[in-house]
Formats: sequence, C-alpha cells, structure tokens
Amino acid sequence: MSRVRVHNFSVSLDGFATGEGQSLEEPFGHAGERLHEWFFTTRTFNAMQGKIGGGSGVDDAVSRTWDAGIGAEIMGRNKFGPQRGPWEDHAWTGWWGPNPPFHTPVFVLTHHTRPSVEMEGGTTFHFVDATPEEALRQAREAAGGLDVRIGGGPGTVRQFLAAGLVDHMHIAVVPIILGRGERLWDGLEGLEKSFQIESVTTPSGVTHMTFTRR
Repeated sequence: MSRVRVHNFSVSLDGFATGEGQSLEEPFGHAGERLHEWFFTTRTFNAMQGKIGGGSGVDDAVSRTWDAGIGAEIMGRNKFGPQRGPWEDHAWTGWWGPNPPFHTPVFVLTHHTRPSVEMEGGTTFHFVDATPEEALRQAREAAGGLDVRIGGGPGTVRQFLAAGLVDHMHIAVVPIILGRGERLWDGLEGLEKSFQIESVTTPSGVTHMTFTRR
C-alpha cells in the first residue's frame, strides 16, 4: 500500500500554518513569506524554480525529500487559489505559472467542481467534491502505486490527520509568532500517541519534526 505523506509544512510557534487575510496579492495573508523564508534559501527551492545554488545544509536535506516517490497530490481549494464559492474565472490555474512544480495528478478538494486543467510538465488539476477517504482512493489510483502527498492548506492536512490517513509528516516549526490565521493542530488532541516523533533544530532556527505512524 502506498503511503500518505506531508512535507515541508511550516507552522509558527503558536501553531498557525497561514496568516489572516489570504488574497491574490498575499497567498499566506498577513504572514507574508515569513513561514517559508527558511525554505527559500535552500538548493531544493532554487531547483524548483529552475535555478542553481542555494544552501545545502540540514534545511535542504530535509526539504528535498518532498517529491521522492510521490505519484499524486491532494490539496485544498485555498491552496489552489484565492477564489471562494462558485468559480467566476476558469482562466485561473493556480499560483505556480504554466509549469507547476508537482508534475503529477493533483486533486483539489472543492464543493464547486470544474473541468480538469492539464498543465505543462505532467501536472493535471482535478477538482473533486469528496471526503478525504474518497479523494485518497482517487489519488492512489492515479498514483500507480507511488505515495500520495497531502499538500495543504492547514484545514486539508487537519482533515486527513483527523481521519487517521497520514502515514508520514514533516512539520517545520518556524520561530515566529503570528497571533492569528488558521491553526494546524485544533481538534487533534492526543495526536502524538499515533506517531513516533523526532526533531532536529537547524541554524536557521527552524525545528524540523517528523511524525511516522506507529
């Protein structure tokens, strides 16, 4: 059975995985880029942008495992874009330009389905109104035996954790206080009992935590 994985998912010290006020101009709301600055300096991030260089330390070593063995992704609609309710603009194809970094089928959870969108580089967005279990069934079928990544946002990761569907998770705890936004851990009391947890703190100040299902 393929595994369900979460990678490079950043949260603040007070547990927020995105800020308040998400918009086209501010995908992470008032948090801006602060949750992900540790990642932007890595060689892995530069490679995703088609660039060379970047740090090759522990932050990079942890982050570069995000796509190894992944055959499909599931994400929430808020990660795909800022629109809410019925789709007003089918021309919107995500934050990532014509060649998104996923290079696999991507299943976008939404109550408002729309035709699939095929992008460059092997990414195809499918818009599904489904429970976590049904979305995972579809993603596993598309992944062809490879693993499925839960890409976020926090509400989507929280749903899959609450349903007991996540096998491996990498959380990057970033040393900032956001104070408002959307938390990752709400409603997940006692989650640690289901996982073996390890952590390492890097010179950037980020603590990388890995959760592996017992």
